[in-house]
Amino acid sequence: MINLIGTYECKADAKGRLMMTSAFKKQLAPVLQEGFVVKRAVFQPCLELYPMKEWNLMMEKINKLNRFVKKNNDFIRRFTAGVKVVEMDASGRILIPKDLCQFAGIQKQVVLSSAVNIIEIWDKDKYEKAIDDAAVDFADLAEEVMGNTDVDELS
Repeated sequence: MINLIGTYECKADAKGRLMMTSAFKKQLAPVLQEGFVVKRAVFQPCLELYPMKEWNLMMEKINKLNRFVKKNNDFIRRFTAGVKVVEMDASGRILIPKDLCQFAGIQKQVVLSSAVNIIEIWDKDKYEKAIDDAAVDFADLAEEVMGNTDVDELS
């Protein structure tokens, strides 16, 4: 499993190409040749960029769902809606398809933010609003998610 670190700003050009930051390129070096999957996020108006290895691990989990349960089928359809395979070109750019740019409201200013093993791709204004909105409740959320567990459970 890859553990990515950092939040960086970049620009999208008129065709939806993003220049991957050198910091992420270095971290992704071992998996660059395998390509990536970009998809709509489940909870936020952003995109998620999965290294192919991480995507395959996610698909292994999803493939265990019983497809004769309607909720599972609905989830799979929604989770994989708009999924695209993308590659980094020789210049270090990733082309984000127009439909996904529209979903995330990506214009020109973009934030690339690590989320453990994936990179979230945000329109800068939407990212800053999401961070501001979450700041108020973050202490309570941190306590609820991380405060009520034994240290051993996290390892």
